[in-house]
Amino acid sequence: MSGIRGKNVLVTGSCGFIGSHLTERLVAEGARVTAFVYYNSFGRRGWLDAVPEEIIAEVKVFNGDVRDYHCVRQAAEGAEIIMHLAALIGIPYSYVAPDSYVDTNIKGTLNVLQAARELGTARVVHTSTSEVYGTARYVPIDEKHPLQGQSPYSATKIGADKLAESFHLSFGLPVVTVRPFNTYGPRQSSRAVIPTVINQALAGKEIKLGNLSPTRDFNYVADTVDAFVRAAVSDAAVGQVVNIGSGREITIGDLCRLIMELTGRKADVRQEEERFRPPASEVERLCAANAKARELLGWEPEHTLREGLRKTIAWMEKNIDGYRTGQYAV
Repeated sequence: MSGIRGKNVLVTGSCGFIGSHLTERLVAEGARVTAFVYYNSFGRRGWLDAVPEEIIAEVKVFNGDVRDYHCVRQAAEGAEIIMHLAALIGIPYSYVAPDSYVDTNIKGTLNVLQAARELGTARVVHTSTSEVYGTARYVPIDEKHPLQGQSPYSATKIGADKLAESFHLSFGLPVVTVRPFNTYGPRQSSRAVIPTVINQALAGKEIKLGNLSPTRDFNYVADTVDAFVRAAVSDAAVGQVVNIGSGREITIGDLCRLIMELTGRKADVRQEEERFRPPASEVERLCAANAKARELLGWEPEHTLREGLRKTIAWMEKNIDGYRTGQYAV
């Protein structure tokens, strides 16, 4: 994409599901990419280890922790664009360890914003989530919809979003906040519903799920990544929050039936109490209004849900050994 080629781009959370795909796309677009990877003593680079070696050979890997300001600032030196995706994202785990979500999602975002401000970074693309809206009060959900923290995870993302907003309004930091709805695709962990269902369907066993009635707006990862790249080069989007969603919703129950149809497998669906969110914490409905993304980014999704699911199923069939069937991934 014109505008990104030759740019120095730092991607935090590059070892994650969306981050690894974004890193791959940026290299393909000719950007000079630094991939900020959460340090571990095993030398593992998360999902970046699944990216072809010829792509990784073009990437500078920086091991660190977004909770450490000095580490973030060092990684950000020389970056013209920062794509900030690093976050703790599992909603059930946020009920157990909310402190860690504050440290990573709020303090980590503050570190990125402060480093960008001090270094004069030309653009920060901050990652939000549709979970900040809570249960839809009206649909489709536009960017003016009220925010509601129905889980510690969503509350910390609201805090991070507001920090990004404040740095733009207070200091003129050129921030774009992209708000993806439910992204899915290859490399996603079993903590998300689509790989959970596919994994269990391919195993030919019963499918264990939580609440089947909530609706979600699912988006294939390549489409989500395309929006990130567009946000990095759109001057019109600076200071804005932009929904990234298809504008279509499906219940979890109907999603499960569609996946069984596409895999050609049949299985009984059993709801398990441990997989339910607390009643007042459940987000019952999500469906995006994406007019702003079309206007400011020139973006629209290219994949239908069926097309994206077929690609995801094909990838999981080849990588099924990396998933534990029947185990509830928090």
